[in-house]
Amino acid sequence: QVRLVESGGGLVRPGGSLRLSCAASGMYSVIYAMGWDRQAPGEQRESVATIISGGSINYADSVKGRFTISRDNAKNTVYLQMNSLKPEDTAVYYCNWRYVSLGKDYDDWGQGTQVTVSS
Repeated sequence: QVRLVESGGGLVRPGGSLRLSCAASGMYSVIYAMGWDRQAPGEQRESVATIISGGSINYADSVKGRFTISRDNAKNTVYLQMNSLKPEDTAVYYCNWRYVSLGKDYDDWGQGTQVTVSS
């Protein structure tokens, strides 16, 4: 199974930028998708950005043009570059992998990293 560790969250002013990282370690054979979800207080968790097996990328409408997801296969790391941040981007951001390990499907999240956008 894979362990996911996020980093890079923090406090930033509106209009600022942050880059989140998600480092994965462990055993897997196939990755179906990797990406980032977020959950604001009192809200449901939502998908922010996803890289699908094969390379296609999906973004939530609310972050299109501002956020960019990328991956470094050599480092088993997924990034989320967040620009032009808004107060409504405040949330706990979770890394998510859907993958196969030892013949079994998994859908796992990291522990989350807090992003707060405030003046």
